[in-house]
Amino acid sequence: MNFFTISEPAKDSFIEKRSEFIGYIAPVKTNEEAVEFVNSIKAEHRKAKHNVYAYILRENNISRYSDDGEPQGTAGVPVLDVLQKRGLTDVCIVVTRYFGGILLGGGGLVRAYSHAASLACDAAHIMDMRLCHRLKITAEYTMYGKIAYILPNYKTITVNSDFGQSVSLEILVLSENLQPLINELTEITNGTAQIEDIEELYEDFSSVK
Repeated sequence: MNFFTISEPAKDSFIEKRSEFIGYIAPVKTNEEAVEFVNSIKAEHRKAKHNVYAYILRENNISRYSDDGEPQGTAGVPVLDVLQKRGLTDVCIVVTRYFGGILLGGGGLVRAYSHAASLACDAAHIMDMRLCHRLKITAEYTMYGKIAYILPNYKTITVNSDFGQSVSLEILVLSENLQPLINELTEITNGTAQIEDIEELYEDFSSVK
């Protein structure tokens, strides 16, 4: 199991027929956090004509949106659609519009809000959150070369290393690779490596190829 989210807030903007559209995106985990983010953008842009939003949460499978005064279906739904098509969750987007005096029409609004939401997504760092295990491996120095050689085969992420009296590594390994890795570590070290499964968690594996 995995899901895609973002690491930190981001924004981008563009102008369409004198209307400025500013897309804001932020990571949120609860309905309260999403509402707080929406309200913070509204407070920042009190003079804006519209502050359209959409968000998707893993918690209780919540997805919500608002057209905030735009014609029904021309604003909130297109923003939500961008999140859904990109497979993003635990994310909230707010698109602020400063009206420029020229009507865009229904199709023009859909394209504008979709574009603003897409720009916000493009500006953010997308994280591939994968279910994994944090392992602590302790072994003699003579075994370190063998261990370091096989770790890339299992797409692991090293989060900590300690070279004291023995070598101690803390790594993240995808859940589906956990048992095969433990088996090979045990084999190549003749059972001398100490392997501790610390916890199961979700972590970002977007940088692992």
